[in-house]
Amino acid sequence: MFGFDLEQLRTLVMAVDAGSLSATVPLRCLSQSALSEQLRKLEERAGQTLLIRSKAGVRPTAAGERLLAHARPLLAMADAAWRDLHEMPLEGEACLGVTDYFRPVDLARLLARLHQQLPGLRLRTRIGRSDELEAAQREGELDLAIIMSLEVERKVAPRLSVMPLHQEPLIWISALDANLLQPGRPVPLALLPEGCSLHRLACSRLDAAGIPYVVSHIASGVAGLQAALTAGLGIACLNASAVAGQGLRLLDEDTLPALPSARFLLLQAPSEEDSAQSRRLQVLSETIATAFR
Repeated sequence: MFGFDLEQLRTLVMAVDAGSLSATVPLRCLSQSALSEQLRKLEERAGQTLLIRSKAGVRPTAAGERLLAHARPLLAMADAAWRDLHEMPLEGEACLGVTDYFRPVDLARLLARLHQQLPGLRLRTRIGRSDELEAAQREGELDLAIIMSLEVERKVAPRLSVMPLHQEPLIWISALDANLLQPGRPVPLALLPEGCSLHRLACSRLDAAGIPYVVSHIASGVAGLQAALTAGLGIACLNASAVAGQGLRLLDEDTLPALPSARFLLLQAPSEEDSAQSRRLQVLSETIATAFR
């Protein structure tokens, strides 16, 4: 008999998304040995190695990538079928906030996947700074919010539930053809307003390293900051995914101080248990987590 076990496929998907087996254990509510056994049986069924295991975690092989491409829509359809038969169609409206550090092309992919998998849900989206989105959620203006937070700080309000989505490096960048690091001259910085965590980080890291700087440009949002950087108006630190395709280049960290990682988090305010809205947001959260990764 041909076919795959859905729970084994779910374990594979979550292991790849989490990045390690130890991180997957609490997500799947399985012991380490039970989780490893599921993956062993899945690889036996596939007839190929699906994951490469190392001290750094796990990553899919070429065969694993091929299977993942089938597994994600299969699991989404299985979940949709379960909701349908339990009379839990995902309909209605939800308000989603998204940090402007999230690239427009990635946001478009996310919204397309949500529409494909949750066609009955009407979404309202709001793009803004992470601190503004968190405040809006505390005030009940948003149901969910995707924010960016620095690895070295935790500013999420205690009453909000937090789901980690992704982690990536922060980097120093400038325009491709700009030569802004001149000996004996202060580093020209292009920044977002003072309330931005990356503004504070850039200044504090340069201060700690004893490197003089001058704020040469302030932009109101990430798109404006990218434009200023491409125009050669200064140097900034940004998350790596915000840089691709923007005519920008990575600067040498031997010259500038090291930067921490940035984390993308999904925030959700507590809601009434077993309510239609609670179930709706739970499904939406899980769909976002899968799509985001």
